[in-house]
This record gives sequence, structure tokens and C-alpha cells, in this order.
Amino acid sequence: MYNANENYLKLPGSYLFSTIAKKVAAYTEANPNEQVIRLGIGDVTQPLTKPVIDALHAAVDEMGTAANFHGYAPDLGYSFLREKIAAQDFAARGCKIDADEIFVSDGAKSDSANIQELFDENTKIAVCDPVYPVYVDSNVMAGRTGSYDPETGYWSNVIYMPCTAENGFVAELPKEVPGLIYLCFPNNPTGAAITKPELQKWVDYANENECVIIYDAAYEAYISEEDVPHSIYECDGARTCAIEIRSFSKNAGFTGLRLGYTVVPKDLKKGAASLHDMWARRHGTKYNGAPYIVQKAGEACYSEEGQASIRGLVAHYMKNAAAIRDGLRDMGYTVYGGTNSPYIWLKTPNNMTSWDFFDYLLENAHVVGTPGSGFGPNGEGYFRLTAFGTYENSLAALERIRNL
Repeated sequence: MYNANENYLKLPGSYLFSTIAKKVAAYTEANPNEQVIRLGIGDVTQPLTKPVIDALHAAVDEMGTAANFHGYAPDLGYSFLREKIAAQDFAARGCKIDADEIFVSDGAKSDSANIQELFDENTKIAVCDPVYPVYVDSNVMAGRTGSYDPETGYWSNVIYMPCTAENGFVAELPKEVPGLIYLCFPNNPTGAAITKPELQKWVDYANENECVIIYDAAYEAYISEEDVPHSIYECDGARTCAIEIRSFSKNAGFTGLRLGYTVVPKDLKKGAASLHDMWARRHGTKYNGAPYIVQKAGEACYSEEGQASIRGLVAHYMKNAAAIRDGLRDMGYTVYGGTNSPYIWLKTPNNMTSWDFFDYLLENAHVVGTPGSGFGPNGEGYFRLTAFGTYENSLAALERIRNL
């Protein structure tokens, strides 16, 4: 006899992007002659760059010889990649992060879902609202969130930190003290960024109240403003309260290769428990490492040519973002984001719900976006478009919306 984990049964409906995929599939089946432009899920469209392709080919050739074959990867990831990350992502910005505090993985989504395993079932979480749904859903699966209220869209044991136009989509410090705080900057879905003095307040709050911040920096490559930090470790005291998660998906186009990493400083402890050692134990037990050829592709991103190619990819997507943002504003939409982020966050017109606007755009303009309510109750009345399409499709989507 077995018992199912009934926490899964508490989850309302299917995962947000699975729901969108089903809706779009049903529409395209019923309308096979309509060309749908997809600006919903944050999947990249540009091909892998030459430095990455060259590294992949070279690594595949290595794997074909007995002398250079590689099997299981080291638990933390290969040192050739971790040392590049430590030097260029952190030391170059004045952050003290050692290579053995970096854990290479198959992506930020996996790590942001799995990191909650380090905390007991009574740890209360705080999330921004709206927020990337994986943060809440993974804690629901762990039985940490209490009961769900379908009328409000809130879980009873979660502290929600409203992110609204009035506060610039940057949450205020919670009055009720949580144990675990999820922050994502530049933000998904709103595109908002946080300044270093504002982020320092969160670090100080976490240290004063013995909280841990899970800092999702998957979009740091898109930061364009000088006062916006690329890492939480640019703030004093972050080593004792923060875990940072990063991805190669959105800067180097690795959505199909799968590569990311999480930083857990050795200074992050609760009594005798070292979160660094716990994550290392979890990594070694449940994960056999990102493939050698993928980690070699990641290493290529840190060469001079690799860095230049990443800047080119980011510039392409930010050109799309600027075109979508400015085009929608010209049409009279209220629009946010698109400056430090590849996401456009817009107010739905005529008080339409976000799902009504989704259906309206799909049926009349054949354009797919993401309903804001899928990111939380404060996302209702908003809609997310991504800049990860081609430039031609971004302009075509704008023209279709303009024709409405």
C-alpha cells in the first residue's frame, strides 16, 4: 500500500505555460491556416553562437577518444567552468565568491524549484506578487504553503509582497517576518529592476531577522542602467543571508542545452547547519551533473569572443523589447519593462481580464502572450509579452495589434 503526495492535488490547474500551450494547440488545430506569433513563453529564437558551436564540436570529438572521454561530472561541476564564473561573474564586480561555492546545474528553473529542500516544512516563505510561478508551486509540493483560496488566489501560509505600478513593481519589506524570501531582478514578469541601495535594504533586513534570500538573477545580462546591481553579492553582508541562482538560457541561448548554476556561500549557516554543505550533499545525492560537452560550451561563453557574442544576442532581444515597448506606447497602451529586461508588462485595455485579453489577442491578432494573473493575483489586469522572438515577428505582432 502507498499514499500519494496529496500536496500535488492542492495545485490549482496545470502549470501556467502548459495551460497556454494547450490553448494555443487547440486554436491552431481549429485554424490551421493562421500563422500564430508566439511572444508568450520566454524561449529564445536565435541560434547558438560560433564560439559555443565550436566548443561543442571540440568536446564531442574529445568524447570519441578513450584518452579524452569524460563520464560523470564532478558534483559541483568542472573546475574549468566554475573558475571562469567566479572570476568573471563575481570577482570582476568586486564580489568575493570562490569557485567551490558555485554549483553547476541544468538550469535556473531546476535550482529555484529544488532549493526549498534545504528548509524545513515550517519555514514561511515570502514572494513578490506577481511572481514566477515555480517559486510558489515548488513550495506547495513540499506542503509548506497551507490552503488555497480560489477567490483571492492566495495560499494561507505564504506572505505576499505586492508589486504594483504605485511602488514601481518593487516590493516593500514584509511586516511579517518570513524565513525564506524569493526575489527576482531584473524581474520576471514585470521587467522591473532594483537599485543597489534598495537591494542593500533587503540584505540588511534578512541578516537582522535571520532570513535567507533566494535571489534569481537569470536576467542580469540585460541590465543597462548603472545603478542596478548584477549580483546580490555586490551588497555588504549578502554572503551570510543570500543564495543566488543564474542561467545560461537567456544570455547565451541555452534553453535547449540546459545549463545554470547556484551560488551558496560557506558563510551561510544556521547554527551547526551549513547550507553550502547541505546543498553539496543534496547535489551529490540527487544529481549527476550537467554533461561535459554542455559545460565546455558554457566555458566558451567566457572567452573574449564568447562575451562579444552574448552581447550581440542580448542586443538583438533588447532591440525587440524597445520596438514592442515603444510601439505599444504609441498605440496608447500603458507599458512597463523593456529597459533592463526582455519582458514587456502592459495594462490590459478596457478593464479586460488578463485571460480575456489573451483570448482576444489569439483570436483576432493571432498573437500569444502570457496572462498576468498566471503570475499571481496582483498580475490581474496585466499582460506579459517577451522580446525573445525574431525582430521580424516582433514587428509583425505589433502591426497586428495596431490593426485591432
